[in-house]
Amino acid sequence: MLIRFFALFVLCMAPVGLSAQSDHAASWQIYGGFTSLSNSFNGVPGARQPLLGWQGSVAFPAWHNLRGKLDFSTFRGTNLGAPQHAFAITGGGEYDRFIGKERIFGEALFGDMGLNGNWAANSGPGDSASFTTFFGGGLDTPVSKHFALRVEGGWQYTDFALFQSASYKYPYRIPGLPNNFARFSTGLVWTPRIRTLDRPRKHADPDSELVYESIDSFGHFRILANSWWSNLHLAGVEYDRHSWGHFAGARVDYSPDLLPVVVLNQPANTDVWGNVLSLNRENVPGLAVSPLGLRMIWRDGARVKPYFLMKGGLIFFTQKALSKDGSYGNLTLQESLGVQFKMTDRWDLRAGLEFFHFSDGFVVPSNPGLDSMTCNVGLSYHLGKRTARYSGSRNGVPRSPYPQVDASPSEWRP
Repeated sequence: MLIRFFALFVLCMAPVGLSAQSDHAASWQIYGGFTSLSNSFNGVPGARQPLLGWQGSVAFPAWHNLRGKLDFSTFRGTNLGAPQHAFAITGGGEYDRFIGKERIFGEALFGDMGLNGNWAANSGPGDSASFTTFFGGGLDTPVSKHFALRVEGGWQYTDFALFQSASYKYPYRIPGLPNNFARFSTGLVWTPRIRTLDRPRKHADPDSELVYESIDSFGHFRILANSWWSNLHLAGVEYDRHSWGHFAGARVDYSPDLLPVVVLNQPANTDVWGNVLSLNRENVPGLAVSPLGLRMIWRDGARVKPYFLMKGGLIFFTQKALSKDGSYGNLTLQESLGVQFKMTDRWDLRAGLEFFHFSDGFVVPSNPGLDSMTCNVGLSYHLGKRTARYSGSRNGVPRSPYPQVDASPSEWRP
């Protein structure tokens, strides 16, 4: 669970971080401080107890005042005879503006919160993981050239449930069990500077492609999810746009996709966690979208181009997926390795292996999920004008693809 969300947050942050590296002297923000939560996780009315802890975060260099952000916080305390040991790993965006020397910001973070399994009253059993969100903002007051004092606060949401017993982990909630919290923090922000790494091209249309793709299951893992009895078939369109320069020798593209054709072949009868109860099967249609996507493609312009893809998004079904206690909507994570073959100046053939995961991230107490090994096959159509590339040089000057440019003035032809 934590690995999945951490990987998704790195994906969310990478585009902003890579694009910002082209800005002159772009700044990072590294924060550490004290934090508090307004209530315990078992804090029903009449027994509410705040929790204290630590918080650290990294905000990437800004792009149009928008920063990608990774955040880690931990909380400790005791309430109703039970320990409360929690931590949250979240990621998202931060938008900031300066008012004089002060910097104000707002943020939206999404991720996973972990909790000890005996947090219920009198150390009873409960969920150890839940989807969490945080919406808030704050103020930075500079105290030196690279340091500022930060005060921030906001609203945190979780959805932890109780278990009936340690041996029968059926999730349920009782009236008054909290899932809305206020969170406050104060500490120091360090803003180091980075050098320009890659200057963006100006007055040039970026390379872009449309990929008509098909994704089909042929095997399963059991790494991040419980269920492995279902198969997934998807089809749609991916858009790749060269937006973030180059990294590790690869062209870095923004790579969202829309998959309007989704068919989940699953067992018709399962328990709360998606375990099979009968041999009957059913097909469940759906739709998937991945607005967060990153593609790295090597040997750009060659006939054989290796690539790496990573995406995060949402998938929706017409009924609750994998379990009657699951969710209609689920979070997705895709990672793919493959090769793109040039067929013509406009068309490429793509083939790769892809890890496709989805689960609801404990948006509801039950969190069945699926880890699929899939094949990704597609046809890529290059958009825009197709121009010849420079090849070689003459007297140290790059050779133009147009003969009359390399010719002497007397050799120019109309």
